[in-house]
Amino acid sequence: MAFEMKASLLVFFFFFSFALKVPIMWAHIGDFDEVWQQRETEAKRMALETYHPNPEEVNDHLNLHVHLAMQGSNSTRRTLRTNRGPCRATNPIDRCWRCKRNWAHNRKRLAGCALGFGRKTFGGKYGKFYVVRDPSDSDLLNPKPGTLRHAVIQSQPLWIIFARSMVIRLSEELIMTGDKTIDGRGANVHIAYGAGITIQFINNVIIHGLHFHDIHAGGGGIIRDSLTHFGIRTASDGDAISIFGSTNVWIDHNSLSRCKDGLVDVIQGSTGITISNNHMTDHNEVMLFGASDAFSGDSVMQITVAFNHFGRGLVQRMPRCRWGFFHVVNNDYTHWIMYAIGGSQHPTIVSQGNRFIAPHNMAAKQVTKRDYAPQEVWKNWTWRSEGDLLQNGAFFVQSGNPSKRRKYSKKQMISAKKGSFVTRLTRFSGALNCKHNKRC
Repeated sequence: MAFEMKASLLVFFFFFSFALKVPIMWAHIGDFDEVWQQRETEAKRMALETYHPNPEEVNDHLNLHVHLAMQGSNSTRRTLRTNRGPCRATNPIDRCWRCKRNWAHNRKRLAGCALGFGRKTFGGKYGKFYVVRDPSDSDLLNPKPGTLRHAVIQSQPLWIIFARSMVIRLSEELIMTGDKTIDGRGANVHIAYGAGITIQFINNVIIHGLHFHDIHAGGGGIIRDSLTHFGIRTASDGDAISIFGSTNVWIDHNSLSRCKDGLVDVIQGSTGITISNNHMTDHNEVMLFGASDAFSGDSVMQITVAFNHFGRGLVQRMPRCRWGFFHVVNNDYTHWIMYAIGGSQHPTIVSQGNRFIAPHNMAAKQVTKRDYAPQEVWKNWTWRSEGDLLQNGAFFVQSGNPSKRRKYSKKQMISAKKGSFVTRLTRFSGALNCKHNKRC
């Protein structure tokens, strides 16, 4: 009864505030109450704690793992034999867990496999398993037990899995709490034909093995965001995955396409993020890292983009960056229509060992695009291309001082694999068809 009364009052406030034209409209939160203010404060603290003062050390840590995963003899041909034999994993993240037949009995091994800036993410490793059995999403205020919405609002850490294959049509954005893993392995799980997932002002989330497609903008309304809190949300944008003011997030082995807004958007001072092994297709504005040139809080943003396949039907923003530090390593860019990597407001972008295949359009051969700054300004931005494979006339316009990087020991300076290795490193991108008692 108390919940119903509060809900009624919130509905009244929602429409009354629109009538007065003075609604609180920030981050899709209609009522930025004390709970959200406390979450924002904690999120800022976590962002500063997660921020790495020497981000290139993180790059080199990832590069070392890539090197070791593909290391064989002195023979290049023998080194590349990573897809033969019983284990088909081809990059260091996958080699951490995919070679085990008992992966389904040791799912939480995955929690130790992240690399890059999201390497400290462990999701729901220290919690119980929660099995989603019901694909429905009919009650936003009091979610039904057994549904994905009920799982993600629980206060304790959880490792969320699925009892069977299912299509989940989210009525409105799915607002998560921290210390959660959504693990789609062993089932064919689609988040489709409704809203997407929102990771807002929280810490420590893994999203693995899901299909996202045909995501629509939500209409907003009263939505529960934890066991103890619900409130008014304004309309959501239609991102598959929206990461807002959050830290230690790992997005791995998902297939994403055809969303209203972005496939993965990371904004508002989020940091400690790794986006890896995903397959993205049929979309315009693929990934946005930093939403505003005016928000300097995104200076703490540090994101690794690794082993992804940017495939058919993509147009631009793979990613589009502002302010922060972005390591784009060993991805396969087989399609774009406008450009691949863009940005404004002096982001640092280190592109290593990617393959870029330009479209046939002579006006779209350039990999990079800089916005809202003349050349005399952007020439000082650090955008580096190291070991990239540029095909079909693709070219990467570099800028900044290449000698500005710190000096490292020989061990730290192991480089990423060259772009010619990318087809092997990304061969199994996207959601995997994992079977119990078989190597995935």
